[in-house]
Amino acid sequence: MTKIIKQKQIIDRKALWAELEDMAGWSGYSSKMQPDILKLFKGVLNNGREEIKARFESKKADGIVTFHNYAFLIDQIVRTLYDFTTKYVYAIHTPTKAEQFCVAAVGGYGRAEMAPQSDIDLLFLLPYKQTPKVEQAVEYMLYLLWDLGLKVGHSTRSIDECIKMAKDDLTIQTALLDARFLWGNQDLFDEFWARFKDKVISGSGRQFVDAKLEERDERHLRMGDTRYVVEPNLKEGKGGLRDLQTLYWIGKYIYGVERWRELVDHGVITEDDAKAFKKSVNFLFSVRATLHNLTNRPTEALTFDVQSQLAEKLGYHDRGSVRGVERFMKHYYLTAKTVGDLTRNLCAVLDEQHKKQQQRFAMLTNFFKRNVDVFGVDAGRLTLDKEDAVVENPILMFKLFQVAQDHELDIHPFALKQIRANLKLIKGKWRKNPEVNEMFMEMLTSTKKPQRALRLMGEVGLLGQFIPDFARVTAQMQYDMYHTYTVDEHTIKAIGELNRVETGQSAEELPISCDAISEVLSRRALFTAVLLHDIAKGRGGDHSELGAEVAMKLCPRLGLDEEETETVAWLVKHHLTMSHVAFKRDLEDPNLIRKFCDIVQSPERLRLLLILTVCDIRAVGPDVWNGWKGNLLRVLYARAMEVLTGGEAAAGGVQARVEAKQLAFGEAISGWTEQEIDDHVALGNAGYWLSFETDVQLRHAQLVKRAASEEGPVHIHVEHDTFNNVSEISIYTADHPGLFSVIAGAMALTNGSIVDAKIATLANGMALDTFSVQDHSGEAFDSELKIKRLAERIDKALKGEIYPASELEKVTKSTMKSRRDVFTVPPRVLIDNKVSNAFTVVEVNGRDRLGFLYDVTRTLTDLGLQINSSHISTFGERAVDVFYVKDVFGLKVNTESKLEAIKTKLLETIREENYHQPKKRKKKKEASS
Repeated sequence: MTKIIKQKQIIDRKALWAELEDMAGWSGYSSKMQPDILKLFKGVLNNGREEIKARFESKKADGIVTFHNYAFLIDQIVRTLYDFTTKYVYAIHTPTKAEQFCVAAVGGYGRAEMAPQSDIDLLFLLPYKQTPKVEQAVEYMLYLLWDLGLKVGHSTRSIDECIKMAKDDLTIQTALLDARFLWGNQDLFDEFWARFKDKVISGSGRQFVDAKLEERDERHLRMGDTRYVVEPNLKEGKGGLRDLQTLYWIGKYIYGVERWRELVDHGVITEDDAKAFKKSVNFLFSVRATLHNLTNRPTEALTFDVQSQLAEKLGYHDRGSVRGVERFMKHYYLTAKTVGDLTRNLCAVLDEQHKKQQQRFAMLTNFFKRNVDVFGVDAGRLTLDKEDAVVENPILMFKLFQVAQDHELDIHPFALKQIRANLKLIKGKWRKNPEVNEMFMEMLTSTKKPQRALRLMGEVGLLGQFIPDFARVTAQMQYDMYHTYTVDEHTIKAIGELNRVETGQSAEELPISCDAISEVLSRRALFTAVLLHDIAKGRGGDHSELGAEVAMKLCPRLGLDEEETETVAWLVKHHLTMSHVAFKRDLEDPNLIRKFCDIVQSPERLRLLLILTVCDIRAVGPDVWNGWKGNLLRVLYARAMEVLTGGEAAAGGVQARVEAKQLAFGEAISGWTEQEIDDHVALGNAGYWLSFETDVQLRHAQLVKRAASEEGPVHIHVEHDTFNNVSEISIYTADHPGLFSVIAGAMALTNGSIVDAKIATLANGMALDTFSVQDHSGEAFDSELKIKRLAERIDKALKGEIYPASELEKVTKSTMKSRRDVFTVPPRVLIDNKVSNAFTVVEVNGRDRLGFLYDVTRTLTDLGLQINSSHISTFGERAVDVFYVKDVFGLKVNTESKLEAIKTKLLETIREENYHQPKKRKKKKEASS
C-alpha cells in the first residue's frame, strides 16, 4: 500500500479509541451505548470520506493514492472495531486456541484498492470450527459495519476450509490470493498463507494462468469482445480494470510478487511496461473514483449521461472542433489498448518460460515448422530472427502481417513489440513504396479474414502510421446512442461483414448481397471504399464529401487506377444515399426511383452501393440491423435494377404492375366469389396495390370482410413478423382528418414505437392504415395485453373519451430522465417538392421522446395536410420522420407562404423547450369542446 500522507486528517485511530474507552472503560459495554457508538463511528467514517474526496478533487491525491486512502480508512475502522468488540462487547481476555481468530481483507479490499462505493470483503479466519463466542464477536462487528451503511461481503472459515474451497473454486482461490492481514492473531494468518502457498499455489501456476485467461476471454465475449464500445464498462470491459487485475494475479501467483513492478526484477516485464501499467491503473482508478462520486453508486458503466460530467471533472476541455468528452473517451480507449499490449507481453514471457507445456497446445499443422517465408515459427506464431530486424528492413513490418494472414498464423508478441517500437520508420518513402502498398491491398482484399489483420495492425499502431488519415479516427468515439463502436472499430467490423458476404457466410441472412458480390467487377474498389467510408469523421464538415476527397488522394498511392479511384470516391461520397432513400422515402414512387437511378447510373455501382450500405449498417452495433431494414434495401435494389436494366419499361410500367398485383390477389384469395373479389379490388387505388405485398393484402381483405359483420368503429388485425422483428398492426376505421395523429398518440400511450406506416383511404370512405410497430426495446409488439389496450385507447381517442395530448403530458412529467436526454439534437425540417410528382415530402428531425410522432402528426393535421404515408426512423437519440402529404384539395403544397408556415410550425413543435406548450393549449381547446 502507498504511504498514507497526513493519516490523522483521514482518521485518528488513537483519538477514536480514546473516545470508546471513555464510554466503556469504567462501567463496561452496555447495549444502551450502541447508538452513541454507532454515531461515533459514523462521524469518523464520514469525516474520513470527505477528507479523501477533497484531496482527490483538489488534485492533491491521484487515483492510486485515493484508492489506498479509502482502504486505509476502512482498515483503521475495522481494527478499532475488532479491539472494541474483543475487549468490551464480547471480551475474550484469555482466549483458548479455538477462540483465537483474525480478520483479513480479501478481493479488491485485500489489494487495498477501494473506490468510494466499493464493497468491503472480509475473511474471519479461524484455526478450527467456529465457537459461540467468536460467532457473537463476528456478528457484532458485521452488524455495526452494516449499520454504518457499508456494503460488506464476508466469510467465516477455518484454514482447512479455505484451502479446500480454494482448490475447488477459482473465484475463491483468486479472492484468497489477495488476502491481506488486518488485525487479530497474526500467527494464524501467517499459517494460512504458508499453507495456501504450499497446498494451492505450488505446482499449479500454469493451470491458474490458463483458467484466468479463459475466464477473461469469456468475460470479454459477454461484454461484446471489443474495447472500442462507446459506452464501455470500466471494470469488466475489455481493457478495463479486471484485465489489469488479471495481470496482477498472474504475476503474484507465478512469481510471488506483491507489486506488479517487481516483475521487472524477474525479467518478466520491462521498465516501460511497469510504467505503462501504473499509468493505466492510475487513469482507470481516477475515472472510477470520479464516477462513484458523481453517481453516489457503485456503477462501472461509462454511459452517455455521465461521460460529459466525467470529462469536465477530470479536466478534459474542448479544443477546436474536438469536444472535451471525445478527448476523454479517446484517452480511455488508448488506455484500454495499452492494457491489451501489456497482456500480450506478459503472456509471451510466460509462454517462453513454459515452452514445453505450451507446445502441447500448438496447432498440429505448425508443430514441426521451423520457418515460413523469412520468418521463424514458434508454437504457431511468427517471429523475427533478431531484435533489430525491422530497423534494418522496415518492409518486414508489412510482410509479417501478410505472411501471418496467408498462413493463418498468429504473430509473436515480441515481434509486435518490435514493430511498435519502430513505427517512426514508416513515413515518407515507405508510405509511398509500391511494394508496401501492394502488400497492404492484398491483405485488405484477402478472403482470409482481413478484419483480423487490420485490427492487429491498428492495435500495434501500424495501420494509423501507414494511413495517417486512419490515425485521426483511431479511438474516436461517435457521441450518440446509435453507434456502438469507435470509428476505427466500426470500420474494421464493416470489413469483416464484407468478408462474410464475399465468402458466403452471410448467405442465409443476406442472399441478395451475397448474389450481388459475385457479379461485382470493381472488387478492390469495394474493399477500399468500406475501409474509407468514415475516414473523414470528426473534421467538422460533411464526412461523406470530405472522405471522397481523401479517397481521391489516397487511392492512387494504394495502387488503384483512375477508374477504381473514381469509384471509391463516389462510393464514399454516397455511402449514406441508399439507406436514406430506403428508410425515408416511398419506394413505390416511380419518380423517386428514377432520381435515385440518376445518382447511381449503372448496375455495377448499384451492386457496390448495396453491399457497402449493408456492411456499414451491420457494423454499427449488434442490434441495429434487422429484417425490416433488409427488406427495404432489397425492394429499393430491385426497383432500381429494373430501371437501370430497362426492366421497368419492358414490363409495361406502373399500370402493368398494378394489374399484376390485382391478379395475384385474386388467385391467392380463397373462399371468395368472383364478385367479392372484383368489389374488393375496386376499393383500392393504384397506390394501395403497389404499396403492399400480396400476403398483406390478403390479411387486409379478411379484415375488411370481418368488419362488415362486427360492431364497433375500430377493427384491428395484428400479425407478428419475427423475421423483420415487428408487429404489423392493420387498423380499419372510418376516415377522418387527424386519424394518423390519434393512432400515433394511442401507440405512444401503449409504449409502441411506429417504425413504418402506410395510409390508405379506400373508395368506400374507410381508412385502412397499416403500422409496423416495435416496443421501446426494439422487439415485436406482441403482447396480447398491449394489443388489447392499444385497441381500447384508439377506440376511446376516436370517440373523444381520452385526449392523447393530455395523457402524454402526464406520462412525460412522471417519467424519469433517460440517457438520451443528455444529447442535444438540433431540430430540423426539410421540405422536398421534387422527389415525388404527387406529394410534398416533409422530413422532421429532432431528439426522440415519448409522443414525438404524435406531436408532429397532430401539427400536420392542424395545418390542413393529409398524410398518405410515413417512414419513421430512430437513430439512437435522433428521430427522423418522413411524411408524404397533400393539402385539403388533394394536391401538392406549392405556395411558398404555406411551405414556410409548415416549416415554422413543425420547428416550434419539436423544439425541446416547447415540448409541452402546444399540448397545454390543445388541452384547453379539447376540454371546451
